[in-house]
Amino acid sequence: MSFLSATLDRVKPSPTIAVTTKAQELKAAGRDVIGLGAGEPDFDTPENIKAAGIAAIEAGKTKYTAVDGIPELKKAICVKFKRDNGLSYEPAQVTVGTGGKQVLYNAFMATLNAGDEVVIPAPYWVSYPDMVLLAGGEPVFVEAPLETGFKITAEQLEAAITPKTKWFLFNSPSNPTGAGYSWDELKALTDVLLRHPHVWVLTDDMYEHLAYDDFKFCTPAQVEPQLIDRTLTMNGVSKAYAMTGWRIGYAAGPKALIAAIRKVQSQSTSNPCTISQWAAIEALEGTQDFIVPNNEMFVRRRDLVVSMLNDAEGIICPKPEGAFYVYPNIAGCIGKTSAAGTLISDDETFATALLEETGIAVVFGAAFGLSPNFRVSYATSDEALKEACTRIQTFCASLR
Repeated sequence: MSFLSATLDRVKPSPTIAVTTKAQELKAAGRDVIGLGAGEPDFDTPENIKAAGIAAIEAGKTKYTAVDGIPELKKAICVKFKRDNGLSYEPAQVTVGTGGKQVLYNAFMATLNAGDEVVIPAPYWVSYPDMVLLAGGEPVFVEAPLETGFKITAEQLEAAITPKTKWFLFNSPSNPTGAGYSWDELKALTDVLLRHPHVWVLTDDMYEHLAYDDFKFCTPAQVEPQLIDRTLTMNGVSKAYAMTGWRIGYAAGPKALIAAIRKVQSQSTSNPCTISQWAAIEALEGTQDFIVPNNEMFVRRRDLVVSMLNDAEGIICPKPEGAFYVYPNIAGCIGKTSAAGTLISDDETFATALLEETGIAVVFGAAFGLSPNFRVSYATSDEALKEACTRIQTFCASLR
């Protein structure tokens, strides 16, 4: 009898974490490595938010709290949903977790039975399918290729839904592609969901405020209010507020679902970090003035990376609507051999050769469910991005 749970055989370690770890190891060994794998802003947490955390420590707010968040934070979240999304929730409909990842995990653990299906557009964030599998469910992938702007159609969603479908998992702007659904594109999907009342919607809105150019963010329950009673709207402070390490995610939905999520959390982590909760209140209620200049910086970096990667031989890099990722296609590189003699048979061998031969760390597309591609996070300095893209251009030019 194996000591380890058979459930672990259904999942794999996070590829994004693995790439970041490998880059750190090479850098520690003295290699000149530029990591483009981490999904976090290089900006520091704004001063007012840090001050709120310090004030919480000094005020002795360091004890256990309610399992799924202090009342003050839940109230701030309700105000945020009303202000930004036109969604009306009360505190009893809100859960706060240790990052958005825990909220998603709790929701699946609280709702999925063996054989329940979760429809997931691909490419997807690497953790989505494995969380579904850990909870006993079955991920059902709907491919959104380059040709459709990495977005699925209403017809594809309709075809993917079966009597076993429990959730439709939606993410816009997307990790890994940065693709964002317009109001009309999302309305086409919600029209499908209205025809299938047994399907719930779990929307990951973590990149809501990282929306560029003329793109306007919208969320499913906002586009189709009839879905609000079967929608869990998840968000957090990690990305827009540069608070990845503070570990605060939150969601709002029907009371019965929130109560079930609370039960799961009560027997796992209990409350999120108290200090981080008080800092998150300041993030939501305090000045939002830094978001616009930060986004302007992200737009400049996005345009730099898109331009330089499109100049690389064999690469096609579309310009995304939001987040801080690009997802270049490398079909033109497949089948070639690198200067060091590596056959580029797929996007994983491309990423491995790129790291070993040039010191550039990216995440290969198969990890996100769509190949042949790789993901670049441009949440780093202009100088690092210019150097990284130059090395990628050189690497691609050397392929034979």
